[in-house]
Amino acid sequence: MTTYLWRKYSDYLHTKWEKEVLWTMVDPFKRPKSFTPLAAIYISAFYIGVIGAAITEQLYKEKYWEDHPGEAVPIMRPKFYGGPWKINKGGLLPPNK
Repeated sequence: MTTYLWRKYSDYLHTKWEKEVLWTMVDPFKRPKSFTPLAAIYISAFYIGVIGAAITEQLYKEKYWEDHPGEAVPIMRPKFYGGPWKINKGGLLPPNK
C-alpha cells in the first residue's frame, strides 16, 4: 500500500513538473492582454471630467448672474489649485469660498 501511494505521489509530482515546463515554454507565445478596457476607462474618465467642468462652470455663471444681474462674469478660480493665478487682460479673481 505504501509503495502504491509513493508511486502515485511520484507520478503526481512528475506530471506537475511537466505541466510547469510546458507552460513556461508556451507562455512567451501567448497573446498579449488587450488594452481596450484600459483605454475605454481613460477615455470615459476624460469625458466625464470635461462634462463635470462644464456643468460646474455653468452653475458658477448662473449663481453670479443671480447676485449681479447684467454684469460680465469673471473667470472662475480653479478649485484644486491654490497657487498664484495670473490673468492676462483681466481683473482679480474673487477668493475661493
